[in-house]
Amino acid sequence: MSMLEVEGLSKEFGGVHAIEDLSFRVEEGHIHSIIGPNGAGKTTLFNLITGIYTPSAGQVRFDGRPIGGVAPSRLAAWGLSRTFQNLQVFFNMSAIENVMVGAHLHVDRRFWPSLLRLPGSVRRDRACRRQCADLMEFVGLGPYVRAEASSMPYGALKRLEIARALAAQPKLLLLDEPAAGLNATESREIDQVIKKVAAQGITVILVEHDMKMVMGISDHILALDYGRKLAEGNPAQVRANPEVVAAYLGAQC
Repeated sequence: MSMLEVEGLSKEFGGVHAIEDLSFRVEEGHIHSIIGPNGAGKTTLFNLITGIYTPSAGQVRFDGRPIGGVAPSRLAAWGLSRTFQNLQVFFNMSAIENVMVGAHLHVDRRFWPSLLRLPGSVRRDRACRRQCADLMEFVGLGPYVRAEASSMPYGALKRLEIARALAAQPKLLLLDEPAAGLNATESREIDQVIKKVAAQGITVILVEHDMKMVMGISDHILALDYGRKLAEGNPAQVRANPEVVAAYLGAQC
């Protein structure tokens, strides 16, 4: 079953096509990677899928429902979550509080019970904190459960963002360059986290320049070139595609 369907999608900025007549599907439970150089339209595509941009043409369906023009907050409630290429961490908060922000759609947000610290509100807050601590353990951040976000190294912060996205209980998780700026050891840690996420039944769409990671964990790969589809298929098919090799992968792949 297709978790996400993109049909004839286009986005123009001042007459320039960032995405042009793009169609593809993402199957439920798969890791689907999108590759391409800077300017290929990868982040624009993520912004279209997550409701930040409105398409110029075409449509996107998530879990069978058209989502063009739907607010990002509504999409999050429907089960679509993402991370961003650049860190979006609240450095004035603790690590676990950052993760708890991701759970806000699933907790009691009523004003008076929270203000008065009623017993039920306190219990729910403690349960949320425990669940978020478990998510930090899940992504390998157990040692940072009591840490301040500002004290964490860059590689740990990338995993903290994944934990926060998971706290929203997504069906579909979009990861925008989660290994950007990481060393080889940190990249392997992210690699393992993504595999663990997919093993939980969460569908993953990954934008990443680390071709070793992409080829090692992807079920399906879409290659973009100036906002258009260049190639699509499993890792072996994409690796063997001469146009993809010439444009993105190089002789080493």
